[in-house]
Amino acid sequence: MDRASQDRQRNAGMTEGAPPSEKAILETPRLRIRPFALDDAPFAYELLNDPDWIRNIGDRNIRSLEDARAYLERGPMAMYEKEGFSLFAVVLKETGQTIGMCGLIRREVLEDVDIGFAFLPAYRGQGYAMESARACMDHAWGALGLERLVAIVAPGNAPSIRLLENLGFTFERWMKLPNDDEDLKLYRLDHRSP
Repeated sequence: MDRASQDRQRNAGMTEGAPPSEKAILETPRLRIRPFALDDAPFAYELLNDPDWIRNIGDRNIRSLEDARAYLERGPMAMYEKEGFSLFAVVLKETGQTIGMCGLIRREVLEDVDIGFAFLPAYRGQGYAMESARACMDHAWGALGLERLVAIVAPGNAPSIRLLENLGFTFERWMKLPNDDEDLKLYRLDHRSP
């Protein structure tokens, strides 16, 4: 993809005149979905140390705010700069509180772009993951022109499996990530044009 295409993807749907960390990539009735900034380190520290994150996604060794800033900088922020998409901060419109992350991930081990989501415990079970994932999927099909999305999920992560199936994803195969012995489920969803 050329630089101009990346810039168009990066700027698609952004709030005009807002600083980069405040520009909403997507909006839903209840949520703003925006790029991460280093100021999001306290949120990242809390989420990445949540026991459910560690059990279902893995321990990222985030032991300080500095570790959290490095995670954001080398992960979501770097991918956004390179690809024009990434995991994004999910913010409640009503309060401005960052409650989770959702977005698209390019992994070297996968042919297709992966959708991912995770929310702080207090904000689970309220439809925020579904709402933000649908917005990210619409963005993938529309602005990014993707034809297929995949999702990787731990077999014991029943809430995420249920969400993926409710979004229309179907199980494709078992897989392992490099340097990891855990069997993971790979789900897929092909875009159906209206």
